[in-house]
Amino acid sequence: MPSPNRDPVVALVGRPNVGKSALFNRLAGRQISIVFDEPGVTRDRVSAPCTLTKVPCELVDTGGIGAVADEDFSAAVATEAQIAMETADIILFLVDAREGLSPVDEAIAQQLRPAAGKTVLVLNKADHAEQDLASGEFASLGFGSGQPVSAAHGRNFDEILGTLNRLLAPLAAGDREAGETQLRAGLKVAVVGKPNAGKSSLINAILKDERTIVSEVAGTTRDAVDIPYEREGERHTLIDTAGLRARSKMDSSVEVFSAMRAERSIRRADLCLLVVDIANGITAQDRKIARLIQKEQKACIIVANKWDLFHPDAPRGPRLGEAEEHIRNELFFLHYAPFICVSAREGQSLGRIFAAITGLRKASQETISTGRLNRLLQEAFIRNPPAAHKKYRKRPKLLYATTAVNDAYTAIPVPLYILFVNDQRLVAESYLQYLENYLRKHHPSAGIPINFSVRSRRVPTPNR
Repeated sequence: MPSPNRDPVVALVGRPNVGKSALFNRLAGRQISIVFDEPGVTRDRVSAPCTLTKVPCELVDTGGIGAVADEDFSAAVATEAQIAMETADIILFLVDAREGLSPVDEAIAQQLRPAAGKTVLVLNKADHAEQDLASGEFASLGFGSGQPVSAAHGRNFDEILGTLNRLLAPLAAGDREAGETQLRAGLKVAVVGKPNAGKSSLINAILKDERTIVSEVAGTTRDAVDIPYEREGERHTLIDTAGLRARSKMDSSVEVFSAMRAERSIRRADLCLLVVDIANGITAQDRKIARLIQKEQKACIIVANKWDLFHPDAPRGPRLGEAEEHIRNELFFLHYAPFICVSAREGQSLGRIFAAITGLRKASQETISTGRLNRLLQEAFIRNPPAAHKKYRKRPKLLYATTAVNDAYTAIPVPLYILFVNDQRLVAESYLQYLENYLRKHHPSAGIPINFSVRSRRVPTPNR
């Protein structure tokens, strides 16, 4: 039975390239796992809710077992799949109806025999009726004749849903004890950074679970992995993104697609944790990723990982001072983002991450009232009047200001301050930066971007 605090878990297992990701995406109702004709593309456990079944459940797409393309990862990926099998309430064991039975299928079946009662054999890639005959060959695995399906084309998909509905019915969440507190919806937190900065290690340390594959080889995570995380009565989603490298250094179309997925993860996140390797210093690729966060106007916290390797013999005070100077110089355009020095490997200072997230979230709800906003901006204009524009030979004058919040930023509101002036052409970008600094001085909002929209006063059109 599933824990009262979670939905039933349905795990998809099988050897590489049998179509687990294609079936996962169809069950999830959207493109989540990368589908590509290359063995071992999905290396991590990718999870997502399934709402197509009568009883909501959590889907888990495991890394392929027995991958030969990346032998260094075969043991780690097999461990990932084994963990998913041990924690799943239902297992969909996928095989390839076109290629037929393989020794790897037989080895997986041997592992699954103790869980035969909750395992469904799925004959994927059965695009045509004649391929349904493959069920006789796969019956030797010990899980019945299997259910033919084509995840790519949707053939027999309703039959798979019917089987899941039958197996999920006894696991319905309606059996939970009356009065039990339900988890509140939390934040979507994207963990972004260049390859090998320690993103997966950081998530593993937070979860205290080796859920994502950690390796010294750059680019281990290819998918954007959505990982549920329960904390203080809220169900957050940690998004472990593929490491973003320069396009010129991407060595496969899978990696290019992974980078596109990581960029989309930044857009859909409420908050970004930018993980940098402080021991090796901030690079041009770190700055590129930071620019993406800035472009999407996302709330952000900089996580300086591998702190235990950054001048470890120096006193803490000078170390922090040097780290801050380096981060502020290299990521000056993310000046609004606080930074935290941690060591995912040693488990140092991890609690400070969610303390910072809590503070950022609280600050985002405390927007400046219209009256106070106008008073602060008028003070700023008086203390440091803007220079006259060289071309138009006039000074900008602030007439009125108001605040708007984009509907896209509901969990963590990002303010847009609309300034009505005599002529928007007179307001220099440098002066807007001064106004931002003045507002932050009197209304601190660490981690939250501030945007201005400057508009000219409307001049009435004379009647003809």
